[in-house]
Amino acid sequence: MQLTSKEILTENVEFKEKETDELLYGIDDKPSLSTQILLGLQHIFAAFGGIIVVPLVISSALGFDAVTSTALMSATILSAGIATFIQSRGIGPVGARVACIMGTDFTFVAPSIAIGSIYGLPGILGGTILGSLVGIFLSFIIRPVMKLFPPLVTGTVITLIGLTLLPVSMDWAAGGVGSPSYGNLLNISIAMVVMIITLLLNRYGKGLVSSASILIGMAVGYIICIPLGMVDFSSVNSAEFISLPKIFAFGVNFDLKLVLPFIPAYFVATIGTVGCLKAIGEVSKAEMDDKRIGAGVLSDGIGSMLAGFIGTFPNTCFSQNVGLIPLTKVASKYVAMMAGIILVILGFLPKFAALINIMPQPVLGGVGIVMFGTVAASGIKTLSKVELNNRNLLIIATAIGLGVGITFRPDFIGQLPEGLKMIFSSGISTGTIAALILNLILKEEKIGVE
Repeated sequence: MQLTSKEILTENVEFKEKETDELLYGIDDKPSLSTQILLGLQHIFAAFGGIIVVPLVISSALGFDAVTSTALMSATILSAGIATFIQSRGIGPVGARVACIMGTDFTFVAPSIAIGSIYGLPGILGGTILGSLVGIFLSFIIRPVMKLFPPLVTGTVITLIGLTLLPVSMDWAAGGVGSPSYGNLLNISIAMVVMIITLLLNRYGKGLVSSASILIGMAVGYIICIPLGMVDFSSVNSAEFISLPKIFAFGVNFDLKLVLPFIPAYFVATIGTVGCLKAIGEVSKAEMDDKRIGAGVLSDGIGSMLAGFIGTFPNTCFSQNVGLIPLTKVASKYVAMMAGIILVILGFLPKFAALINIMPQPVLGGVGIVMFGTVAASGIKTLSKVELNNRNLLIIATAIGLGVGITFRPDFIGQLPEGLKMIFSSGISTGTIAALILNLILKEEKIGVE
């Protein structure tokens, strides 16, 4: 049977589209070892800036000494590697078995600082471990949990995360709170240079250069600061070459009230992981049903619990790595597993962690402004898809108003009982609770009802 010219043209177009969208390596395909290492490093470059910034943020905010902050850095890198390997390979019912890179997230910064300012690192680790049970529980009830977090609530919460962290990045850019050089021209100039480099690379860079723009911006800023005498290498010289993780080396506090500020963060992280896994499934041409997503969220919980025992903060799925899959046309879970293995190796090298830990604060400020601003912008983007009627505007306005208000005026809750103070100690938890309650009690506006 002969085909008409129209049928031939249609068939050619369909073939070209299929050829263009075809993956080089599917989820279960196994590239060569050298390819796994190269592409695994690429995933690490894309995620590394986000992985290392969280321990830097929290260490700086809580004034941890060099020994403690270096140990935190190593533990964070190590736990990210373990969580990545578990999520991508899968162990029994744990893990989505897709190319998913894991690491600690900005979502957990505010509750960690709130707890750490009162109970120190032992309180943060206790809250991380106990809070991981929330993530584990949520993995078994994914469908009903999703109903509590429509785009209206998730968009509001994500916006709050960015807004409440921006003041921290401004303090860094100025040189750090309490610094005698706070706000001087040198500090601000370095922060602005780093910010501009990061923006230009992210906007105009191609492939890996764009994905690693934050990491490159930090590296350039770091190098600039060395001849200016702003980098002290003494802690690097004193750090060990290789070190095994020390379980509870700084102690742990398992007080139940410490989990309260973490609960909203785990809810938000769960929603983010669900969205991330769905996106990975779409670009990897794999079906992500409730069972598989539940296994991915369960891996979040298990990874966060292990992170607490290792001595660092909770883990969750990194969305920035999803974009590498369609870009490279490689969706192989073996690449993500290799990235996890490399991260584990780096986590055993304290000198590497110490080099990162001594990064000058203006450098962090330069990338922090972009990163935290991007988080807020992502929330606004989510809210832009929501109908901005009177009900929804009231929810957004009240939740953001309370969240930002608590951030700038923490003394507002100074006279509350200790339990309530822990719940509302961060703008994120306050705003999340407000958005959840208002979304449930304020009825939807009915259209077209006579």
